[in-house]
Amino acid sequence: MKLIGMLDSPYVRRVAVSARLMGVALEHESVSVFRHMDRFASINPLIKAPTLICDDGGILMDSTLILDHVEAQAAADHRLTPAASPARQQTLYRVGVALVAMEKAVQWYYEVALRPEAKRWDDWITRISQQLQRAFQLLEAALPADGWLGDERPDAADVACAVAWRFTHFVLPGQLDPAHFPRVAAHSARAEALPEFIACPLE
Repeated sequence: MKLIGMLDSPYVRRVAVSARLMGVALEHESVSVFRHMDRFASINPLIKAPTLICDDGGILMDSTLILDHVEAQAAADHRLTPAASPARQQTLYRVGVALVAMEKAVQWYYEVALRPEAKRWDDWITRISQQLQRAFQLLEAALPADGWLGDERPDAADVACAVAWRFTHFVLPGQLDPAHFPRVAAHSARAEALPEFIACPLE
């Protein structure tokens, strides 16, 4: 299987790190949806990252759908999402919160970095920033002081949370004070020190 997209996308990085943690081999091709549009369109005419080229040549899109497929290829004891509730429901909820953080960080970045200043909508930026902060507040309340949500090893929510935090500080430096989210910041540092994260750097 081949993963298409840049690791500066939190969604691409989420897939890349998760696959490594699950022991599922993915070949990665760094193709930008902006700089390499023609190349991306030749792979997926919708030009959506991440895109996964499956072993049979089929195409999957959306990080959650891709990871559902990847988990099906992983050994049961290496999967990142619990099979049974209530643990499964809790993990999916926390993944959802982290995905909101990713989405709002992307939206905020587009507003301040890509949209001309004269066309920015301050009320919209305020709303996005509040949603982003609320997402991390919920993750702050959920995270343990040490270790992982997945207990002995990171689970899907651990990966999503760490990727969201690192991405937010990469594209919106100085917008969120780590002192207000000490558990999230410490959790991110633990995750980024893992070989699976190191092998998939955001740069």
